[in-house]
Amino acid sequence: MITIIIIGSGNLAQHLIRSFLTSKEIDLVQVFSRQKKALSSLIDSSKIIDNLADLALADLYILAISDDALASVSAQLPFENRLVVHTAGSVSIDSLDKKNRRGVLYPPQTFSKNRTINFNEITICLEIENEADYPILEKSALVLSDKVERTNEEQRKALHVSAVFVNNFVNHLYQIGNEICLDNKLSFEILKPLILETAHKVNSLSPNEAQTGPAIRNDFQTIERHLSFLKEDNQRNIYKILTQSIQDHGKKL
Repeated sequence: MITIIIIGSGNLAQHLIRSFLTSKEIDLVQVFSRQKKALSSLIDSSKIIDNLADLALADLYILAISDDALASVSAQLPFENRLVVHTAGSVSIDSLDKKNRRGVLYPPQTFSKNRTINFNEITICLEIENEADYPILEKSALVLSDKVERTNEEQRKALHVSAVFVNNFVNHLYQIGNEICLDNKLSFEILKPLILETAHKVNSLSPNEAQTGPAIRNDFQTIERHLSFLKEDNQRNIYKILTQSIQDHGKKL
């Protein structure tokens, strides 16, 4: 059985806690949280600590904390030569203090506390500093998902940047679409079937094949009507940039 300690209490940490607690192959020894109440509904309170000095010994320590805190927290760990990994997509393995053996366990997914996540649908990306540590990191990841892939730092950065485009930026476009609907006394619910169909398309088509709309058709009259309709400069600028990007991609094909 692999002994694991999770450091953090945010969205990802809570999902990891739930998943590891259901496994017979993992002993979740402790969880560190500065606010014990944040985790009291997930795990026995005796396993929650709020002082890094109280950390027990374990096979694997997972730092599921903010990117900016990784260097500081890893430097405060009260031990040496243990396997410590972070879960960040764009942060170097070198951000972890070198007094311990270092690695990365990165799940490219968006996590919210009130949303149930099926880890088995996620590819867990792994990076390791010492080859001898890979088997235990891989075995721990396989508890979460059957899809485990070894990636290097540049590949992980590429995944994280890609994720910002397909998740964070797309969600911001949903926000803009919702605002336009509300300003015109329309329900955003009307657009949800369109959103779902667009997402389903990329399961069977490449993004290039799935692209539709006035930009790819070079329907300039419709584009101009849309730009005239939009009253906010920010919305107009985003519309222009995305339209030009779609058209430029079309020229490359």
